[in-house]
Amino acid sequence: MADWDGHGLPPAAAARMERFGRSGLRTSLLPVAGAAGVEAVGLSPVGEVMGCMVEQIGWQGYRGCGYGYGYQYGGYGYGGGYSTPTVTSGQAGSQYSGYKPYVDALYRGYNTALERMATEAIQVGADGIVGVRLSAERLGGGNREFVALGTAVRARAPDRPARPFVTDLPGQDVAKLMTAGWVPVTIGIGISVGVRHDDYRTMAQSSWGAGNVEVTGYTELVTHVRADARHLFEGAVRAAGADGAIVSRMTMHVWSIEPGEGHRDHVCESMVFGTTVARFHREEAAPTSALTILPLRPRTQPSGRTERK
Repeated sequence: MADWDGHGLPPAAAARMERFGRSGLRTSLLPVAGAAGVEAVGLSPVGEVMGCMVEQIGWQGYRGCGYGYGYQYGGYGYGGGYSTPTVTSGQAGSQYSGYKPYVDALYRGYNTALERMATEAIQVGADGIVGVRLSAERLGGGNREFVALGTAVRARAPDRPARPFVTDLPGQDVAKLMTAGWVPVTIGIGISVGVRHDDYRTMAQSSWGAGNVEVTGYTELVTHVRADARHLFEGAVRAAGADGAIVSRMTMHVWSIEPGEGHRDHVCESMVFGTTVARFHREEAAPTSALTILPLRPRTQPSGRTERK
């Protein structure tokens, strides 16, 4: 077998697609309720599809933690002009800011897994992928495996979309979503990593003798990183051309590093995942309001009343 150059599907995945076409065997990851839900809105499960990538994440980047200077935030809703020693990977000005190379590697891993999963769905003639599970596992050293796993579905209609939709919502929620006048578009991701120096105040507030007090430096760190991740997630929603999003998962991890003697920093990693959605039902009252949609912009109706889209 010739060496694979990393383009297209891995050889084992391509062989599985060929067997799928010959055998006609259909598999699904949907539970009974999920399968019944998608069938109710004209979608039939076609088969289980997967995409994966193993990535070596070596140099993670690190260019200062704000120690001795403040970074002027603006435009992210932080209150422009506020100076903070927290440096996030999403800040403007340098492709090496904070942990930006590490965050870029995470995006590449997740997006490559999603793209390969979508390629499998296209090859089996699917119109969408439902109930997607996104995961990242450490394999030792700097190696990390990114996996996207879902159930491909096909519409019982003559019209075919240009590209399959992708959603991490379960089948029954996809049915509620479509009945309410919305369709899933793709999975949006927002990732931010921030670093902050443990200054004198932070160390004093977090010491064993400080009592029950707020550690303002740590509050600032997690607040800024979460806000940055949400800002980047909103950018992903807009880039997909969607009208809103349903956030399905938000994660946060914090750890400490010691770049030099007597110099300790704390690092925070925040991720936001969700399904971007577009609206096709334009009536004033949708058939159901079983789901809550995160709107992106207002829409003014002829009556002058503003409606959240």
